[in-house]
Amino acid sequence: MKIHSPIPQKKTRLEIIPLIDVMFFLLASFMMVSLTMTKQQTIKVNLPVAAAAQSDFKPDMINLAVNVAGDLFYNTERVSLLDAERRLSERFGTDPNTPVYISGDADTRHADMVKALDLVRRIGFNKAAFNVKANAAPAK
Repeated sequence: MKIHSPIPQKKTRLEIIPLIDVMFFLLASFMMVSLTMTKQQTIKVNLPVAAAAQSDFKPDMINLAVNVAGDLFYNTERVSLLDAERRLSERFGTDPNTPVYISGDADTRHADMVKALDLVRRIGFNKAAFNVKANAAPAK
């Protein structure tokens, strides 16, 4: 004779939803930490201040800088406009989605910055941005 228990028997289940939540949290945490670990390799310029500055720097990016005198720098090396065009064309062949950051001194002429941006766009890069300092205090 078989005796049945008055307590219903439950099947054991593996709850996967909390596991997914924990994994997404860890992934987001590691991504945020890795973004703060990268370092930008450019020359020192006095950047203009902006309210919303972009700070997602990657080690595989291209840095162009324009100083007050209008000199163009590819990473940390001073180059002519033709030499910069040649180097950017070579780099475009390897990866056209490489981000290009253009840094300019606060006193740099607008025309010099536009020349650098025009050069980047003419080569065909689709990820170009101006590099600015984050605003420490809200603008009045």
